[in-house]
Amino acid sequence: MKLPDLPDLPVRGALDEIAATLSDHGTAVLVAPPGTGKTTLVPLALAAATAGRVVVAEPRRLAARAAAARMAALLGERVGQTAGYSVRGDRKVGPGTRIEVVTSGLLVRRLQNDPELAGVDVVVLDECHERHLDADLLLALLLDARAGLRPDLRVLATSATVAADRLSALLGGESEPSAPVLEVRGRAYPVEFDYVPPLARERIEQQVARATRMALAGSPGDVLVFLPGAGEIRRTAALLSGLPDVDVVPLHGRLPADAQDSALRPGARRRVVLSTAVAESSLTVPGVRAVVDSGLSRVPRIDHRRGLSGLATVRVSAAVAEQRAGRAGREGPGWAWRCWPEYEHTTLPAYPEPEIRTADLTRLALELACWGTVDGQGLAWWDAPPPGGLAAGRAVLRALDAVDDHGGVTDRGRRMAAVGLHPRLARALLDGATEVGPRAAAEVVALLDDDSLAPGVDLVVALRTLRADRPARWQKEAQRLTRLVEGDDAEQGTNRLVAHDRRADDPALVAALAYPERTARRRAPGSASYLMAGGTAVTLPPGSGLGDAEWLAIAVAGRDPGQSEGRIRLAAKADEELARQAAANLLETADEVDWVDGDLVARRVRRLGAIVLSEQPLRDPDPGLVSAALLRGLRTGGLGLLRWNEDARSLRQRLDFLHRTLGAPWPAVDDESLLSDAETWLAPELSTARRRADLERVDAGQALRRLLPWPAAARLDELAPERVEVPSGSRVRVDYSADPPVLAVKVQEIFGWTETPRLAEGRVSPVLHLLSPAQRPVAVTADLPSFWRTGWPQVRADLRGRYPKHAWPEDPTTVTAHRGTARNAKRSE
Repeated sequence: MKLPDLPDLPVRGALDEIAATLSDHGTAVLVAPPGTGKTTLVPLALAAATAGRVVVAEPRRLAARAAAARMAALLGERVGQTAGYSVRGDRKVGPGTRIEVVTSGLLVRRLQNDPELAGVDVVVLDECHERHLDADLLLALLLDARAGLRPDLRVLATSATVAADRLSALLGGESEPSAPVLEVRGRAYPVEFDYVPPLARERIEQQVARATRMALAGSPGDVLVFLPGAGEIRRTAALLSGLPDVDVVPLHGRLPADAQDSALRPGARRRVVLSTAVAESSLTVPGVRAVVDSGLSRVPRIDHRRGLSGLATVRVSAAVAEQRAGRAGREGPGWAWRCWPEYEHTTLPAYPEPEIRTADLTRLALELACWGTVDGQGLAWWDAPPPGGLAAGRAVLRALDAVDDHGGVTDRGRRMAAVGLHPRLARALLDGATEVGPRAAAEVVALLDDDSLAPGVDLVVALRTLRADRPARWQKEAQRLTRLVEGDDAEQGTNRLVAHDRRADDPALVAALAYPERTARRRAPGSASYLMAGGTAVTLPPGSGLGDAEWLAIAVAGRDPGQSEGRIRLAAKADEELARQAAANLLETADEVDWVDGDLVARRVRRLGAIVLSEQPLRDPDPGLVSAALLRGLRTGGLGLLRWNEDARSLRQRLDFLHRTLGAPWPAVDDESLLSDAETWLAPELSTARRRADLERVDAGQALRRLLPWPAAARLDELAPERVEVPSGSRVRVDYSADPPVLAVKVQEIFGWTETPRLAEGRVSPVLHLLSPAQRPVAVTADLPSFWRTGWPQVRADLRGRYPKHAWPEDPTTVTAHRGTARNAKRSE
């Protein structure tokens, strides 16, 4: 292949070095910023230097098509001759094609079918820095194939950022610890920055529209505006409509091909190009001299706890913000307006979060199973898939019968992978074709795969609209999917659902086959809140047209920040029969014994996941379930459910005193400790109790004695006596609820005492609460000798006046203690 005259782009001078380095080392990393020509000129040079084919992997379909079109134009040919492309649902290649641009996901499928990549000499992995999930997986599988089957396969990884050390190490081999890194500097003009913070209560579309007007007024040329998604592009375009002599052009991956191509060509008038992240690095939009950056990007996220996955709007990284701004300085001095305060720029993360850390890994898990490594061990990963996310993906695959109990791929799983969709949608297509027909199933799946086509929440209405309008993108994908399943034996490769009459054209069933755990039932009559079989509560928005539905098959749901319930975005009316059919693996009947509203409830429950379908009282529940439920009730309601008499409370207080004072072996008897160990000291009572009333009859003191530590328990009355004998002969109860314990006694009954009694092997003296003959406190002391010397004279004077019939000696240590009014002590006037 002979190279044509190439445009004067920065990478042109390095083409020979790139080809030679790749030929000598087999792998290499090329670091070059957007606009240097690495996506189009490098593949042309590599094709000219080799006899085999060059395959270029792009993270996005739009970029793949655009790259092939640009190379074909440089060659003076049509796309599909020397340079062509293959993306899902669209392919333009011919027998003479030397350079084929494909999406990363499609090359993963091709590699699964042909690990040797027969006829391919070079693979170029473009824009590796974007860290898309398919691209990371492709890199791992490609390196594995190269290490085993194709050591001669040359691999060039390109990146727009200088953080290439890890990538270089991954591409290294046995002879070289790392692959060579080549760097091409961009030919960029200076860019001036301005920051446009949001105004009070200003939506992002309003803020971006305001900044765009500033850009039009303050700079020449076209304006490239970065927004997170198609919805924001549509709303911003509406705010900018009517601008004089300016064309507002959208650019995102869900546009028809001709609209995408139009956005990538210079216009007759000044243009405002409203783009998603597709224009950050892998596409060049000509004529741009100004950039407006919303500072936001849309990335895949999975909420495993709620069973919700989708796209989340996040702040861009500093590296992405730099790439976006750099688009303004390609053709001359540029200007960039950033829609955030300048002080926030230093708080941006350095690089984008790799999708493999946050996205739904179900499809990745299926590809690994097809490759023969269930958990990805043995592969060289840029970032290894997190075990939790991978396990969650395998659980979904097991429910879909795509893998066996050991994680190995089944025949059905291989067929699902070959469809090229998320495994959930592949299941809906394959099983749905059997139930509603290939065409009907394919049309619904094509909509579920591109739910932005839905004008509202009602899936049936959305499908009816699509069938009337027949948008090319949806129609083409539906036709492709129909061909995949048309003419198949109904029993081959599908799990025929339990026998039901065929549901002709039932979108709800197809949606439920894709997301069985999202079948939902209204939580209360007239409520807009539904409970999904997976256990998550979701709300139906007003005006959805589905408000009278008892059951829903939910296709799309998300959760807004700060909201406890999810929000239904696309659903269809369903019924219980459909739910049982689509989510048969979630059906179960179980005997449940629970503590509900303060008492035991035993019932036999038929459930669809978290949804209760029916229940009936259980007359003779399993004793083990009863005991466990009573234990839960005790831990919910507290120890007050038991019968605590005075002796039981006293025993608990004495044990608590000894635990605090002496420690082991005396047990802790606080609420938390007793409840956590209730299975031990309450075992006999729990085994015979059947209801709350049985708990209320339990003698807590008798049960508590099971915690006494033998043989130390024999000294309980010595260490913490329930009562202490005082000089009068009375046995006075010690109050162990206080710390230290309290001995409340009439002062006359301790005449003759010179030392306070000791407890717990002499470690603690109780505090004496001294009482009058009328049982009223007159003094508190922990030091009795000191009290007799200094405190007693004042107390004696007060008592003599109020209780003249009683004896109040000057020196109580020398007289005999007594009860009542006896005057056997010498009076002192």
